[in-house]
Amino acid sequence: MGKRRRAARSRTNPALIGGVVAVVVGGAGFAGYSMYSGDAAGEDSTADRTARTLAAGPVKAAEVQATADGFLTAWQRGDAAKAAAFTDRTAAARAALSGYRKDAHIDEVTLTRGKASGPKVTFRVSATVSYKGKSKPLTYDSELTVVRAEDGKPLVRWQPSVVHPDLKEGDTLVTGEADPPVRALDRNGAELTTAKYPSLGTVLDGLREKYGRKAGGKAGVELRVVRGDSAKKSEQGAEESEDQPPNKTLLTMSKGIPGTLRTTLSATAQAVAEREVGERERASVVVMKPSTGEILAAANSSHGYNTALQGSLAPGSTMKIVTASMLLEKNLASIDKQHPCPKYASYGGWKFQNVENFEIKNGTFRSSFAASCNTAFITQAGKLDDDDLTKQAQQVFGLGLNNWSTGVSSFDGAVPVQSNAQMASSLIGQGGVRMNPLNVASIISTAKTGIFRQPYLVSPDVDDRSLATAQRKLDASAQTQLHELLSYTATSGSAAEAMAGLGPDIGGKTGSAEVDGQEKPNGWFTAWRGDLAAAAVVQQGGRGGKSAGPLVAAVLRAGG
Repeated sequence: MGKRRRAARSRTNPALIGGVVAVVVGGAGFAGYSMYSGDAAGEDSTADRTARTLAAGPVKAAEVQATADGFLTAWQRGDAAKAAAFTDRTAAARAALSGYRKDAHIDEVTLTRGKASGPKVTFRVSATVSYKGKSKPLTYDSELTVVRAEDGKPLVRWQPSVVHPDLKEGDTLVTGEADPPVRALDRNGAELTTAKYPSLGTVLDGLREKYGRKAGGKAGVELRVVRGDSAKKSEQGAEESEDQPPNKTLLTMSKGIPGTLRTTLSATAQAVAEREVGERERASVVVMKPSTGEILAAANSSHGYNTALQGSLAPGSTMKIVTASMLLEKNLASIDKQHPCPKYASYGGWKFQNVENFEIKNGTFRSSFAASCNTAFITQAGKLDDDDLTKQAQQVFGLGLNNWSTGVSSFDGAVPVQSNAQMASSLIGQGGVRMNPLNVASIISTAKTGIFRQPYLVSPDVDDRSLATAQRKLDASAQTQLHELLSYTATSGSAAEAMAGLGPDIGGKTGSAEVDGQEKPNGWFTAWRGDLAAAAVVQQGGRGGKSAGPLVAAVLRAGG
């Protein structure tokens, strides 16, 4: 009982907040509260009414400090209502701060404010997580931003990351029985760990969330971030959304017993992929088998977000694989027939051009494709319906239908129906088209075999799930020509430099995608070698052949 009373006193006495710069300095926290927040019932104090007369404009340093101090002091005391009154979203803040103690079982909270940088204030959280007789310390850093409301009052801009930097909208902190851990194995039985393969962090979290109980493990107790409405879905027995990030463990109170799960990954391919992205900034790559759809590797330079499987980026000229297949099927192009590739082409009020304004006079579709000529595709826009590219992507390449079931969170790509200039832009992988390396690796796999095989990282035999299928195969003549176009591009076109020495059974395509606000475009590259296919993006890497090409070549050279 004595220990409980001491803890209670530490929560109610703001003077106990420690650190170099404490939350309450010379009573500033109390002054800030009386001046800016009003009481919990929402009534205005005289000082509050005065605050509303402040001129609009950036918050001042004294306002930032007072608002931050008042918010942090109330949070530390456990008064969610008062803390929420310092924010611009009181209901959301109150719910999150109440759940912090009720659902996450976080108590004995000490908040130490750091120095402010403009409107931003960093702070250190030191607390204790207590659950069913077990307690563990919890320490982490977070930050808040003070903004001026429309009525002139300075307030904390509420966002879930204020409570914990890993929280996003809809997420909650929960302490309790978690999903059983999983001992993930590669296709040959080698264990896959984040210590050895850091890019697999979100993948392993996702495997645990989806297969922990199926793999025969025993649950432990953890503090974790529960994503979105996954808790409700679990209660209802519904499947998790394939593109929803997995729950994340923040603190283990008691360890569970892991079950064992075999994946399609290759430890050899994953190690090479990890090494290659580690030598580059903002790079992501996927390796798969065209004959089966099995994913052999997925790696990212940054380990916080799985761009390789969940990214949503314009794919640039790698999309020309899909567009070319459509033109070939519609007899709007033929591999060795003449095809226009002027310096410029206009459609829908926009003027399109080729890189460095090159042109090919009296050239064929083979030469235009190999040189990645934009205008060779834009000149055909007027002969197409607005939904033709969308249909081709969905019906033949299995993209954009939200029905892939890879075994972990993934994005299926998007090729929306567009019109005018945006439709023309989509033909060359801009406009509203969005892909990630997994999608692009699947595109070139379909081009190689003529059949879409949905990529997957866990065999459907594990949980009897159904894999997505395409509505139809690529027309045989178009597939033969597309295969030849990609082979020619890898041996004699824009992909030849990166693919040198990898023959004879190779094909490839370069790409670059312009992004507003970026000095350099995102560089893309995709290729196959035998029964291996890979795709990579290097964000802000420039031309794909130079930036992403060597990465793809390296993982293909290493094999699976």
